[in-house]
Amino acid sequence: MPENARILYARAARGLPVTEDFAADSAPLRQPEDGQLLVRNIYLALEPYYRNVMKGMPMYGAALKPGDVMYGETVAQVIDSRHAGFSAGDHVLGRGGWQQFAVLEGAGARKLDPAELPLSTALGVLGTPGLTGFVGMVYLAPPRPGQTVVVSAATGPVGSTAGQTARLMGARVVGIAGSTEKCAYAVRELGYADCVNYKTEDLKAALKRTCPDGIDVYFDNVGGDTLAAVLANLALHAQVVLCGMIGAYNADAPPVGPHLGPVVIARATLKGLVVFDHFNRLPELRKVVGTWIKEGKFHYREDLAPTLDAAPAAFCRLMRGENFGKSLVRIAAEHA
Repeated sequence: MPENARILYARAARGLPVTEDFAADSAPLRQPEDGQLLVRNIYLALEPYYRNVMKGMPMYGAALKPGDVMYGETVAQVIDSRHAGFSAGDHVLGRGGWQQFAVLEGAGARKLDPAELPLSTALGVLGTPGLTGFVGMVYLAPPRPGQTVVVSAATGPVGSTAGQTARLMGARVVGIAGSTEKCAYAVRELGYADCVNYKTEDLKAALKRTCPDGIDVYFDNVGGDTLAAVLANLALHAQVVLCGMIGAYNADAPPVGPHLGPVVIARATLKGLVVFDHFNRLPELRKVVGTWIKEGKFHYREDLAPTLDAAPAAFCRLMRGENFGKSLVRIAAEHA
């Protein structure tokens, strides 16, 4: 039997993660027990919230200690099944971690149909990230046609799903992104009315220019100064969805929050979004957004690292905001 190549959590990160926070090794391949699946991982998702898992935050249901295999969600193919619901050759979604092979609990795995849509989308726009953006826009803060919606981290899988969903609901969408290339993509491919480069423009002034009647709905993925700039440009009775605060994920102490006085003045509504509460809507996401993709109405982009060994550097790039699209690692070919 082959050895299992793995990437380990080597040490507690301080601030932005660096590649030295990870280590590589190999270990004997485990065999599945009753109810389990032995799988070979194909794609690994890289998510900003893994930084919070590295900190041991309890809400994620996983806490890492040095020497553990890094936590992560994967698309995989079953090699050996000890669960009645799966057979060798099936493609599944599960928490396979940063490794070549994994043993999954069959009860926690989800079967995928590779003939329906690309397998990688189950980790992006048709998976947890896409569900986050879709639920936030459809159920937490639905815009009315003609209203202005602003989305930060606007070209990532969460932001692009939220923004395109809002556009298809009839809203005018303005993105916030961190490069000229990303902003051009947001307007050209995602159909946004405008996009602000927060690295080259005064964000508060740029939002005033691009949203002259105020911001009716804001989907926040970053927090910090970006959130403060948006709060200064809210329309009356605005809605704000607080989804992610990537700037705080790399901090070793809680950041100083923005002044919330404008929220009161605008009579705005703020809602916190944790996608774990909405997994029952995943079939709806796959049906609705999957149809939009097939019809050419909805676009997505992937940032693919070519090998498992490249995962640490790719994760560090993600946490520095240098990725463009859904961050993935290709561990193996889709078909053995």
